[in-house]
Amino acid sequence: MTKRLPVLLLGALLLLAALPAAQGPFTDVFPPEEFAARRAQVLGRIGEGVAILQGSPERAGEQAFRQGNQFFYLTGVEEPRALLVVDGRTKRSTLYLTSRNERRERAIGAMLYPGEEAQRLTGIEAVEPREQFAPVLSSLAREGRTIYTPFRPEVLGSASAGDVVAFAANTASDPWDGRPSREAAFLQKLHTLAPRSEIRNLDPVLDAMRYIKSPREIAVIREATRIGGEAIMAAMREAEPGLHEYELEAASNYVFRKNGAQGQAYFPLFATGKNSLYSHYHKGTAKLAEGDLVQVDYGPDYKYYVSDITRVFPANGRFTPWQREFYGIYLQLYRSVVSSMRPHAPVSDIIADAVRKMDAAMAAFTFTDPKIKDAATRFVERYRTSKATSLGHTIGLEVHDVGAGNGTLQPGQVFTIEPAMTIPEDHMGMRLEDSFVVTETGIENLSSFVPIEIADVEKLMAEPGLRQKRR
Repeated sequence: MTKRLPVLLLGALLLLAALPAAQGPFTDVFPPEEFAARRAQVLGRIGEGVAILQGSPERAGEQAFRQGNQFFYLTGVEEPRALLVVDGRTKRSTLYLTSRNERRERAIGAMLYPGEEAQRLTGIEAVEPREQFAPVLSSLAREGRTIYTPFRPEVLGSASAGDVVAFAANTASDPWDGRPSREAAFLQKLHTLAPRSEIRNLDPVLDAMRYIKSPREIAVIREATRIGGEAIMAAMREAEPGLHEYELEAASNYVFRKNGAQGQAYFPLFATGKNSLYSHYHKGTAKLAEGDLVQVDYGPDYKYYVSDITRVFPANGRFTPWQREFYGIYLQLYRSVVSSMRPHAPVSDIIADAVRKMDAAMAAFTFTDPKIKDAATRFVERYRTSKATSLGHTIGLEVHDVGAGNGTLQPGQVFTIEPAMTIPEDHMGMRLEDSFVVTETGIENLSSFVPIEIADVEKLMAEPGLRQKRR
């Protein structure tokens, strides 16, 4: 037996070496047919052209990889430096991946690599080595095929399209920097390598598709909203004078990670007292003080989709009479907008209906502080004179998601409203926010479970927080 052991061991090792390596997992966000349906929509919009997209590169340093939103939307693939070609003439898509890297696999686990198993997992017709993309592009160039590709810089977590566009413009115009975006560099290569091809922007095509969410997308956003709401409720339970804003944030972050969020949808907006005037305050270092109102605006990045909720609450858990007046009239005006929303209705009609309700609320409300009345009056007048074609911003893969509507609330649209009422002279702001989905029959408030009425807020804040539970 002892003499045969080395022979048997060698045979076993040779057998293991001959077995195919385990394929890296494909995303569990959606099944492959969801992504295939999206690519089919692209095929329907590019004629005989060809769409080419770059996946995001790996992160520099020890940072978790996250795919760019446009690439993920069409593929679900989370491998760095991937390329996708969607051919309008052949009606087929090809994914190009880096070849198998055993050293990388030993370090971080199995990966997707070219071959039939990747085709099966992704539902993409062909998955080839990345080196084969160059000759394919040369062939497309010889034919003078129209090429669609994203012009806008890629969006990763904690950002929206407007953010990356502004960053790229600032970088390009900086006399001490001047770097083009990765997409601009890719565009230049396409113009050089395919001079006969017309290069068109793919972003408007994808943005229009992303504006209306599928049932599967809505289900993921619903879960992201549940997580976001629970996270804000955890912060509310934790709050008390003497704590820092970042300590409330820590309670929310615990809920995010406990529920599988891969990060945050945007930087945490925890603003106590006079910091509430700033719509995007995110320093998070101030201490909660007795008599402060605290404004929390936060949401998770969950399976590439986000949510967005804002709540306001007293630092000590009990509203003072002045706070009740400030919060109370704002809440009535906010509800005037929410209760006026209905599917297929023009936004202008919704606003007009809301203003009628606001006028009635203002007439019936008892004001004791002229500053609060002035703030509420300005709030109503802003709506009365509004020419807006939307009530807020859409959410989806980004917190300020892409796409533009037609001036009505369309089924499948997911959006938030977050109107602000301010008292600038006292450096005070008030803003609530909920996430809504439009259905054929109504408007569903996905975040309605997060307390918003004064009594409900105070009841929640009387419950033990994470610190109390650990004692």
